[in-house]
Amino acid sequence: MSKFIYIYRGPATPMDEFTEEQSAEQTAARETWMGKVGPALADGGAPFGARTAVVDDGTTADASDLQGYTIIEAENLDAAKALTEGHPFLSDGHGKFSLKIFELIDMNM
Repeated sequence: MSKFIYIYRGPATPMDEFTEEQSAEQTAARETWMGKVGPALADGGAPFGARTAVVDDGTTADASDLQGYTIIEAENLDAAKALTEGHPFLSDGHGKFSLKIFELIDMNM
């Protein structure tokens, strides 16, 4: 099994701007998806908060619209992609949100 990281990208509403009802709805949707993924979920992850970007010339730049991460375990990239089915972050259906999927390579090989 390999580990894969999902990086959430899109114009998501910051968690601290959700109403209590919206927060409960989002939490329930995420918990439903996590339950479906089951033991493949290695790290439930977290949303990203305050952000900036440092450039190799020492300056700073605007941070991107990356929103958070989750780590899962799967046999291969196709299996990791299949686990995104029903993910609430992808429920908008207008192409504004995406999950970037990267295999995490073990550096201690």
